[in-house]
Amino acid sequence: MNKIAVMGCGWLGLPLAKALLAKNFSVKGSTTSNEKLLKLKELGIEPALLILSETEIKGNIHDFLTDVDILIINIPPRLRSGNGENYVKKMQLVYEAILKSSVKKIVFVSSTSVYGDVQGEVDEYTPPNPTTESGKQLTEVEKIFKEAKNFETTLVRFGGLIGPNRHPVTMLSGRKNLKNGHHPINLIHLNDCIKIIEEIILNNWWNETFNGVYPYHPAKSIYYNAEAKKRSIQPFDYEKNNAKSGKTVRSKNLISVKGFKFTTTL
Repeated sequence: MNKIAVMGCGWLGLPLAKALLAKNFSVKGSTTSNEKLLKLKELGIEPALLILSETEIKGNIHDFLTDVDILIINIPPRLRSGNGENYVKKMQLVYEAILKSSVKKIVFVSSTSVYGDVQGEVDEYTPPNPTTESGKQLTEVEKIFKEAKNFETTLVRFGGLIGPNRHPVTMLSGRKNLKNGHHPINLIHLNDCIKIIEEIILNNWWNETFNGVYPYHPAKSIYYNAEAKKRSIQPFDYEKNNAKSGKTVRSKNLISVKGFKFTTTL
């Protein structure tokens, strides 16, 4: 059975690692927290403390990658905090470490932000056109891994993530004059994120690109106000501006080509 390493055991990575364990894979997992090492070990995940920066990887990346066949890279850019760190340089260090390892297959967790502010429908065959710094750096890192000759990489571009203790509606409560209320939502539940990555591994979907977005795209104003009502949250006020249609992200490769079935409604 393949040994899998999950780099980044956070909100998505930890339940993913647990799900892979349940399918009898041998799983390693990395964290940036000393406190989390014991938790990983108790779950049966072989733990590693790895802290990435532009100039170095603190921790034993060599041991983490030893005997690993499949590496799942789940390290988001986190550029919104304004720390100014260069995500590309961090991932370049990871790439160089992989070249010295036994890893032959990679799942790189990316984002639909690589499509930028395109209007209308986009799918996996739409060229990236990022407008945010995060999207630009993700696009550059995608290229680094996809063009590698020493291993096979599959990209998974997830939409907005929702799940336990995580939903955009909680951050919108009571806000006024929100923009783009007529734009469609592009979201995905944690359960389907995990299922997509499992299917990639179990079905050997390598050297592919997948959009991970649930096929339900009501307008933001309709969806979020309905969700607010469910939670007894104050409704939101959106600006009246229909100048641009926004983008709808289709999971064409997953649904139409691979026959993937999403399981968790939004």
